[in-house]
Amino acid sequence: MKPFRLLGATSFLGAGILAATLAPLAVHAQEAKPSVTAASPDGSIVLTVGTDNDSRPTWSLSRKGKLLIAPSKLGFVLTDGVNMVRGFAISGSEKGTHDDTWQQPWGERTNVRDHYNEVTVHFRQSAAQGSRLMDLHFRLFDNGVGFRYELPEQPAMKTMKIADETTEFAIVPKGEAWWIPGGEWNRYEQVYQKTAIDAVSTAHTPITMKLEDGTHLSFHEAALVDYAGYWFKRADGQTFRTTLSPSSRGARVVRDLPFNTPWRTIRIADNAAGLVENDLELNLNEPNKLGDVSWVKPMRYIGIWWGMIRGDWTWATGPQHGATTARAKQYIDYAARHNFGGVLIEGWNKGWDGDWFGHGDFSFTEATPDFDIKAVTDYARKKGVVLIGHHETGGNIAIYEKQMDAGFALYEKLGVPAVKTGYVADGGGIIADTWRYGEKPGETHMEWHDGQRQVNHHLDVVKLAAQHHIAIDAHEPVKDTGLRRTYPNWVSREGARGMEYNAWGAFANGPDHEPTLVYTRMLSGPMDFTPGVLSLEGAHHDPLASTLAKQLGLYLAIYSPIQMAADFVENLDKHPREMEFISHVPTDWAESHLIAGEVGDYAVFARKDRKRPEWFVGGVNDATARNVTLSFDFLEHGKTYKATIWKDEEGATYLTDARHRIAYDTRTVKKGDTYDLWLAPGGGAAMRLVPVK
Repeated sequence: MKPFRLLGATSFLGAGILAATLAPLAVHAQEAKPSVTAASPDGSIVLTVGTDNDSRPTWSLSRKGKLLIAPSKLGFVLTDGVNMVRGFAISGSEKGTHDDTWQQPWGERTNVRDHYNEVTVHFRQSAAQGSRLMDLHFRLFDNGVGFRYELPEQPAMKTMKIADETTEFAIVPKGEAWWIPGGEWNRYEQVYQKTAIDAVSTAHTPITMKLEDGTHLSFHEAALVDYAGYWFKRADGQTFRTTLSPSSRGARVVRDLPFNTPWRTIRIADNAAGLVENDLELNLNEPNKLGDVSWVKPMRYIGIWWGMIRGDWTWATGPQHGATTARAKQYIDYAARHNFGGVLIEGWNKGWDGDWFGHGDFSFTEATPDFDIKAVTDYARKKGVVLIGHHETGGNIAIYEKQMDAGFALYEKLGVPAVKTGYVADGGGIIADTWRYGEKPGETHMEWHDGQRQVNHHLDVVKLAAQHHIAIDAHEPVKDTGLRRTYPNWVSREGARGMEYNAWGAFANGPDHEPTLVYTRMLSGPMDFTPGVLSLEGAHHDPLASTLAKQLGLYLAIYSPIQMAADFVENLDKHPREMEFISHVPTDWAESHLIAGEVGDYAVFARKDRKRPEWFVGGVNDATARNVTLSFDFLEHGKTYKATIWKDEEGATYLTDARHRIAYDTRTVKKGDTYDLWLAPGGGAAMRLVPVK
């Protein structure tokens, strides 16, 4: 689908641009090759596209008069002897502009402005190289840039078998980066590193950087459809390039022409808030294709989950089985009492007995003998609560794809509106049936979690679920690239090291983990992090690197339209004042603002409820105690609010039993007021602001 352009390729103005662009070739043929330039709406970001001395396509970017990305090469390495790197010349270009505002059915904010200038640059290879055609389409926003390859229908090529994509990013200024390694066995579930930019090896995206002049960058991608996810690989110094997730077929991507690649994106900002309050990837995705999605319901939920993660209960059947009918009703009762919309139940179906990791053989329609799924869903309905379903595959999508329609149909019949899917297997351990690509049915092969095969699988799941009015929360997923705009039933996913790691060792997620997630993983989209472990302990009483107030602050810092209170209900019941906050904090927002924070250090958000005129404020801190002055300038002028505050008590720290110390405060505030907040090591805070006049 071709993007909107104000100026078409056949217009006289487009022809004028082409003539002006190519004029230097006629007049100064020996002095310079032709190039195309374009700028963002405010003129701060300037793009130059051209070719180098080896006739390789290149692009570069400057911001506020300073070179940000030096000339960087573009192209593909193919598996069938075709050269898509050299021998190119610019054959034309078109420019356009676009400015509108669209609404999210749910999200961090209701209204999203989509304002950019764009240019498409046409490249043609020489006759000696095969006369192949390749277009580069750039969109320049005031806060970033996105670009993609557009491969038009052409006589010289019908199918592309891509060994790798060689898009380069030659970063000029020095700085530091926050990143996790790409292509490792544990997928995205890693602790973030902070290094110099030139010490990065191969990273997953988003990868976040802070340059020496204070400029903030985030490299990622948007609209990852029928293509492999890319890893950000250092080539030399501060020059990086894309390298695609592998495939069992040799070629990492196989596509018939015409097609477009995903967008390669860079968020660019002066500060951390500008990086976070940025809708670049969403804007680069297509509008909602599902139509009316009022059946997608943001909610808080609890679950039969933490007990299995800690080892108190089991997914497998037996005396410690977690998902029993009796326990499900207990959790439904608790959800109804505390204003939770749903209850997640894992381990309800057959297939959990034995070793299922990496080779699951599950049924998605048959319950275990001690779980009556119809009785449980009927009971939930009477209580005004829904079940959140669970489809764990153990990485075996060959089995799942044969059953998922029946599984979704069962859930639709029973009134289950959302499903948590899972792909627990080592990286590269997805078992896939070859039918997806037309080879011999019944044969299986191994794929990566973010390779083309699995990218297509996830979208197939989301589309099929939509037919049954079911939302998807994917765990062990492919990374988020903004497709929730196009398919709003893709409500959340994991894709990072979540709360579960805290069940498996003392301080397993360090105190700076969540303040780093805000500026890295969370730039891609919602995360089902599963906060709300108010006991602050995992298995064997292992402590969390968190104060009690930080567990509340996570509900503001780590956004998801479905948010869990992860602890045992018995532990939640021991903290009625904290549950007062959790029971009321929304999961759907009209506005969201980062009002204080620095990458990896701390983050405090103010978010406005979409349904009520209330604001909620909260955030998380790293291991360094700090004083933060919060401004209430986000409030509506002329209104007074009652602020109920949960914060770290003096002396609190994640390092000792003082992690449980929490203080409470109330006061009235209005626009222009400030509040001095002390954040403990590993601490946080939360506030509820209700208008009083």
